[in-house]
Order: sequence, then C-alpha cells, then structure tokens
Amino acid sequence: MKKVFILMGLALGMTFGINAQEYKVITSVESIVPNGLGRSRIVNALEDKDYREFTSVQTEEDNTRNKSKRGEIRVKNFEETKLLNFYNLGGIRFQNIAANDALITSMINDMIANGWELAFVNSAVESEGGKGDGQGIFITRYIFKR
Repeated sequence: MKKVFILMGLALGMTFGINAQEYKVITSVESIVPNGLGRSRIVNALEDKDYREFTSVQTEEDNTRNKSKRGEIRVKNFEETKLLNFYNLGGIRFQNIAANDALITSMINDMIANGWELAFVNSAVESEGGKGDGQGIFITRYIFKR
C-alpha cells in the first residue's frame, strides 16, 4: 500500500514538473498623431527568438561583445492587424477608439479560446511634447501565459 502512494506521489510530482509555463506578448500601437496621419496596429510575432543569442557580458577585465547584427534580431514573420487612429482632421475620434476596443477584445477572446490566460497588461504613451508636437503613440503590451 505504501508503494502505491509513493508511486502516485512521484507521478503527480512529475506531472507538475512537466507543465512549464509559456508566455506570449502581443502589442497594440495606437497613433496619437494629429490629423490621422499615424499608423495603428496590433502586432503579434509568429516566430520565437532566444534573447541569449543577442546578449553580451560587460566586465572591466573582459569586454566581450555579442557580434550579432541588428538584422538578425528582427522578426520577419508576424501578424499585423490594422487599427484606427485616435485622431482625424476633426480631432479625437471616439468611434475609432470604440472600434479599436472591439478588435482588441476579439484578439484577447481568441487568445483565451486557444488556451492562453491574460496575465498582465502594460501601457505607455510616447510623445515629443514640444511646440507643434506631431509625434506620438499609445502602446499597450498584453502578456499572456499558459
């Protein structure tokens, strides 16, 4: 009887060890450029990269640099879903924001239907902010896990 419990415990422990978590980042970039001149998208990389291939170690004794080229870091296989810009010639466009919300909700629901769980959401605004500011994006990273 003891052996049965030990074997069941080992099997259960191995099951938990095999189930490593996986993360996926999807980014939405929404233009806050006036007059609707910017581009807004949801971007989803379709290939994986190993960050260690592009990491270097910096020390006083040994200044070893990673010799990889920037082009090797680029992901060439990705999905790009069009979104609408926040602004048009008339100013802020609330209908565009609602449309973007509908598309982002659809993307989140699709990820959940495919076994992913929305774990974190991070957002930020980048804007020049100077006189005649004609630059800016609202970026959101959706981090999923399974």
